[in-house]
Amino acid sequence: MTCLRRAAGLAAALTGTLAALLAPAAAAQAAQAGCRTSATVPLDAEQARLQDARLAAFTERSGLGELLGGFPSALCAAGNARQAERVVDTWGRTLWQAGLDRAQGRRPSGELPARDDRPLYWTRLAMTVQLARWQPRFEVDHAALRARFEDASRGLDDGFESAPGVRRIFVSGFDPFGLDAEPRRANPSGSAVLQLHGQRITLADGSTAEVRAVVLPVRYGDFDEGIAERAFAPHLRPGRQSADLITSISQGYPGKFTLEEWAGRARSADPATDNVAALSGGTSQHPVDAPGLAPGPQFVRTTLPTDAMRAVQQPFPVLLNTFVTEIPAGATAPVFRPDGPTPGSRAVAGGGGGYLSNEVAYRSNRLRALLAPGLPGGHLHTPVLTGLPADPNLLTAPEFEQNEAAIGDEVRAILSTARL
Repeated sequence: MTCLRRAAGLAAALTGTLAALLAPAAAAQAAQAGCRTSATVPLDAEQARLQDARLAAFTERSGLGELLGGFPSALCAAGNARQAERVVDTWGRTLWQAGLDRAQGRRPSGELPARDDRPLYWTRLAMTVQLARWQPRFEVDHAALRARFEDASRGLDDGFESAPGVRRIFVSGFDPFGLDAEPRRANPSGSAVLQLHGQRITLADGSTAEVRAVVLPVRYGDFDEGIAERAFAPHLRPGRQSADLITSISQGYPGKFTLEEWAGRARSADPATDNVAALSGGTSQHPVDAPGLAPGPQFVRTTLPTDAMRAVQQPFPVLLNTFVTEIPAGATAPVFRPDGPTPGSRAVAGGGGGYLSNEVAYRSNRLRALLAPGLPGGHLHTPVLTGLPADPNLLTAPEFEQNEAAIGDEVRAILSTARL
């Protein structure tokens, strides 16, 4: 709350909404306040979606508008590059905390449902536009500042409290995706981990576990730059931040949860694009490794307690997915295998496909096998979140909210089955 009060106190210079952010008038207002901005800075494909006027409501109706109002003036107050770094770190953490407070019912302002992950996503994106358009009178690396802001606003520097006797579970979720087809989409994995971050749950053996989380971008470039490794590595090394269980979480199949037995090394999702319209570069016929991906096996197997986790069957069934797609040793064509990979094969897709949900599972569990081979780890796919209203101008509906809540509650129940 202290950070939020500080954010509100910095909101004097610019109080525009998301729509105002994207209008040329925002640059003129900033200039009058002695802060140079440029409305001609090109936006990437993800930021450009903010030109859809409906998306302003995700910030305006969630109580996060004060952050959009205050961030530009905080940037303008920075007198040098070091101060600019501190500004983006502080405001990134403030946004992350505001997202957590909403998801966990500690921030009652706004009309949108508390568990909704979309306000955090769209507000973060709008703040990256403000950062891109900021033109300080000293030299800064805008890309590096955005990376710092993204990490802080996604929870990458928000670790365990390390209370004695409390177990530690580290999880990751994802941003919304598929937004060109439906910009109102949410991601139940992001919603679930926001609800769980910092919470304590009772495990099947009666012990208590603290859950910590990050929300990852749906962008190949961030994975190329090692965001998955930055998120998971601190919790796989010995020390106060080490976890007792890790799992990545993403949205998967309609009507069911799946625990993925295998994660594959390759990207093979084209023609599906990420949130900035980038392709993976790989297809099922010609899978590729991510640029700079460290050496590792073609497939990594889960070590999660899948038998115990499958005991949770309500309201959605929880299944073990053993399927993979591979190119067998000595062959050139992909083969679908219902019972896992064969020796010497080339990975095409894990159980979750060849997209970023499979990749975060592979990257995190490759690290787990290297740094903490005895640790339980794997990947959980949630059901597809349904229930958006048919009217494209409406952002939520009772069915949508009920489904999002049910998925989040079941993720918590699945994690609670662990015996650590």
